[in-house]
Amino acid sequence: MQRPTRVLIIEDQVKIVHWLSEFLKQAHFEVLTAYDGRTGLQLFEREKPDVVLLDLMLPDMDGLDVCRAIRQRSDAFIIMITARVEETDRLIGLEIGADDYVTKPFSPREVVARIRALLRRASGALAPNSASQERPLTFGALHLDPNKRLCTLNGEPVSLTPTEFDILHTLMLNRGVPFTRERLINEALGYDYAGYERTIDVHIRNLRRKIERDPQNPQYIQTVFGIGYRFAESEPTEA
Repeated sequence: MQRPTRVLIIEDQVKIVHWLSEFLKQAHFEVLTAYDGRTGLQLFEREKPDVVLLDLMLPDMDGLDVCRAIRQRSDAFIIMITARVEETDRLIGLEIGADDYVTKPFSPREVVARIRALLRRASGALAPNSASQERPLTFGALHLDPNKRLCTLNGEPVSLTPTEFDILHTLMLNRGVPFTRERLINEALGYDYAGYERTIDVHIRNLRRKIERDPQNPQYIQTVFGIGYRFAESEPTEA
């Protein structure tokens, strides 16, 4: 019997932990809680949760350090819990591997929707045509296997966060097609996104750093000025 999705909440505000835990349990998630970063990391190591809800302002550790530590050892989904004034920290969190964020005050329904969207992406449930969506994709030296969730460049594995993988997958499936930031978020991530457009820019910047020979002059993920981004239509002449 498959266990329910396991969610770890790392948050120091007791009231938030309580009502969020109750709502997640009602939505049939298994819930673990920690009120500081060190306890959260210990629970993460022991229990191997599927999703982490991580407050950036913790009493004992910087939430960004917790995010970095989790990402170094796992590809579990990380959703940051932030205050609206923390835009810089939020963008840094995305830079170091967080998948998404919610801002305080937030609705528990929004959190559940975000978690379910992440899980749908991981299971491939977003694909309207599974046969075409799941086939391996190759473009020059870049290879993407959606079934194995594996990306390689020149035969070497490339470590992508789940969000980076899904954005790259969407772009590669639609070579040459320009995407606005809003459309890319909706199609790649699977939900209407009310956040800052700069969020998608951070993920694109991370992807370019990992797959481009020269991130300042990208051959794969191109900027379409005034619109957004597209994946190159013609293969690069050099790997």
